[in-house]
Amino acid sequence: MTQEQTESPIDEIHRIRREISDRFGGDVVAIAEDAARRQAESNRPVWQPNTTNQARQPSGGSGGRPAADPSPTAG
Repeated sequence: MTQEQTESPIDEIHRIRREISDRFGGDVVAIAEDAARRQAESNRPVWQPNTTNQARQPSGGSGGRPAADPSPTAG
């Protein structure tokens, strides 16, 4: 008796992603445009967050403690 091999959900996601990429020759812009077109044609509601999507804290080291010096000390 042989056990039927099934595809894991992760393997299925990777397979479908490869199929979509192959269909558009790996062109990410074309993939996004197709997804947007299909979504618009579906007339289904799309969740829109009520946020300005701004960082809560500035990035890039403004303020706070300075980083430790990573260079070794002379010995």
